[in-house]
Amino acid sequence: MKPLSVIGMGLSPEDLTSRHLELIKHADILVGGKRHLDYFTDCRAVKKEIKGDIKGIIEYVKNQIKTKSIVVLASGDPLFFGIGSLLVESLGPESVLICPNITSVAGAFSRIKESWHDVHVVSMHGRNNREELLKSLEKKDKIAVFTDAKNDPVYIANLLKEKNIIDFNMCVLERLGTPDERVKWYNFVQAVAMKFSEPNIVILKRIPSQPGQKRDIYLGMPDDWYDHYKGVITKAEVRAVTISKLCLFSDHVFWDLGAGSGSVAVEAALFIKKGKIFAVEQNPDRIARIKHNKDIFKVKNLSIIKAVLPDGLYDLPAPDRVFIGGGGKDLEKIIKTASKYLRAQGIIVINTVLLQNVETAFALLKNKGFQTEIVQVQISRGKDMPWGQRLEAQNPVWIISGKKGEKKL
Repeated sequence: MKPLSVIGMGLSPEDLTSRHLELIKHADILVGGKRHLDYFTDCRAVKKEIKGDIKGIIEYVKNQIKTKSIVVLASGDPLFFGIGSLLVESLGPESVLICPNITSVAGAFSRIKESWHDVHVVSMHGRNNREELLKSLEKKDKIAVFTDAKNDPVYIANLLKEKNIIDFNMCVLERLGTPDERVKWYNFVQAVAMKFSEPNIVILKRIPSQPGQKRDIYLGMPDDWYDHYKGVITKAEVRAVTISKLCLFSDHVFWDLGAGSGSVAVEAALFIKKGKIFAVEQNPDRIARIKHNKDIFKVKNLSIIKAVLPDGLYDLPAPDRVFIGGGGKDLEKIIKTASKYLRAQGIIVINTVLLQNVETAFALLKNKGFQTEIVQVQISRGKDMPWGQRLEAQNPVWIISGKKGEKKL
């Protein structure tokens, strides 16, 4: 009886040695997943596909090994979270020849060009190791995760989101060793919206903290750092200009009306340390996103109010500053109500992309005696082209601001 040969495929057939290829060439039976067997369509051996019934495969091998030469094709290295250990246990060490190769973890770290002697490996491939992964995230700084169709990168990103684990970036390495290989870093907000090709492996790497600096929050943070729905967010550059027009101070009370994702409210917290911030929004889905953004950026003085504007404002403390980022056809009512509650010398800032609302907002503030200003912000962002970059224009945004006088309106 010949020993069963278990050959690690490495990242692709290019990693196979001449010894590996010789064993495959003379095999009577070739066992492996469809992806691996497809590499050897010209091989004379009978092909036995592994479809998930590992016990059935082992029984098949036991019945055939007495008279047949069998080769099992394994991903990466057969003894590194692979089928090799199970075959050795089932058939006995003397009946199994292990032919090692590059592990997918080694291949992954070679792609990102980092050492991996300190990596902690968690396999979610066919295993429910959710709790092990969560414990690893508490204690380890570098984690490699084997995935499958169910426990995929999106599942892992949603787990990070659910547990509010914001201090890890994730690298998803798709179809390593193939012509359409892709290697890219994401934060979990980006990853939950993606679709990834199989097979893939995930590397989680803790973001190092920098002494003396507040991590993960600054003025004009990237839009994709926030949880938002299909672009319903004040864009980063516009956000920075808007907050500058609000002239925020530490003890202010600030209303963000029609808050959307809450991005303006979150970044207002950079300036309002002792005061209070209120994000008012009517859409339940957006409210959930504001709460999530509040949690991931740890904004403690932000309260979220569910209300259909202009209702729901009378119970709030009078504001020093008001931002209106939404309003639509009700903008006039919202401005009138907000300006009534606004404290003397308070500032109201309105963003709109609608021409009709520009005139409405500006004229209304003027008629109420506000010192008014209007600016238009036009942002163009670079977009890759085959031979360089071009600028792609975004929607122009009008920013109308008004400062209230001493007299009551």
